[in-house]
Amino acid sequence: MRYKTDWPEARDRLSALWRGDPLDRPCLAVTAPAGAVTPWPVVPTDPEQRWLDPRYVTAAASASLANTWWGGEAIPGVLLMAGWVICLGGTPRFAPDTIWWETQSFDPSRPPSLGFDPDGAWVRRHTELYLALAGLAGTDDFLVGRPVVLPANDLLPMLMGTECFLTEVLDHPEWLGQALAQGTRAQLAAIDYYRELISARHQFWYGQAGWMPFWAPEPYCPTQSDVSCMLSPQQFAEFILPELQALHAACGPLWYHLDGGNARQHLPCLLELPWLRVIQYTPAPWEPPNGMAHADFYRQVLRAGKILHLQLPADQVEPLIRLLGPDQLMLDTWCPDAVAGQRLLADACRWGRR
Repeated sequence: MRYKTDWPEARDRLSALWRGDPLDRPCLAVTAPAGAVTPWPVVPTDPEQRWLDPRYVTAAASASLANTWWGGEAIPGVLLMAGWVICLGGTPRFAPDTIWWETQSFDPSRPPSLGFDPDGAWVRRHTELYLALAGLAGTDDFLVGRPVVLPANDLLPMLMGTECFLTEVLDHPEWLGQALAQGTRAQLAAIDYYRELISARHQFWYGQAGWMPFWAPEPYCPTQSDVSCMLSPQQFAEFILPELQALHAACGPLWYHLDGGNARQHLPCLLELPWLRVIQYTPAPWEPPNGMAHADFYRQVLRAGKILHLQLPADQVEPLIRLLGPDQLMLDTWCPDAVAGQRLLADACRWGRR
């Protein structure tokens, strides 16, 4: 990797994590500001251009990559938020800090009509940008990964409106199940489409880049269900589990983003899935950040043999390693400079000794 000369060592450690081999320290991704500074491009005032203009996005990606020190198992990459426009035929709306969608009406008396159209105007815009980023990366300069193709179970509530989605859970569950299955097929078609576009030209065509990056020695699928915090375990089994099974069947093992304490009710179901390999936890705003406050929850995940992926403050790294040991952990943190990052990595080896 152009931006990470020690990638072979990081790759070997991440591969050992994936296989379940013992480690002397956890996989620890540490980022910090780099010594050399590359000028940042001017952020467009138009939010649509900010997310979709290839010239701006690739220039911002180049600056972000060059201005970051990628320590330990930190994987150079950028979050291509534009993947959110792949939204089952919905209409995206752009804000300076995110992308949302216009809500639209659905008639549960008629069959759902959701799909992926590679010739759709928004998909074409994303494809142009995705290919530009892959061109910037070349064969292996940094991780491009899969597009940010959100699962149908999170897209549909946004397109319908969350209240409407939850109403249909109760009033028209059969129709909603059909819509989710159709949406899942559409998102899988999108994943296949983009894999075909870059897998022959870019080594890091799979994996998760940017937000909570993760790499494994075999293809896997990152997914989530933020709406599940409002569903019962029975409803999770009925409406969410089929999508997880379909993603696994088509894409291999799963990396799962568990969003906040209200979604923990589904942990027993998730931990029983042998093909779900990684649990990534993001505390809700009302919870303490990742660290010792969640120790019992972490132990539950590790006892089930899952990899635990956490983003946490640097001061929480030592107590967590001493408590949980070095195995099955993927920790993401940040430091004020590379010297502090290198010190943290060296100390982590000492903390992880058995």
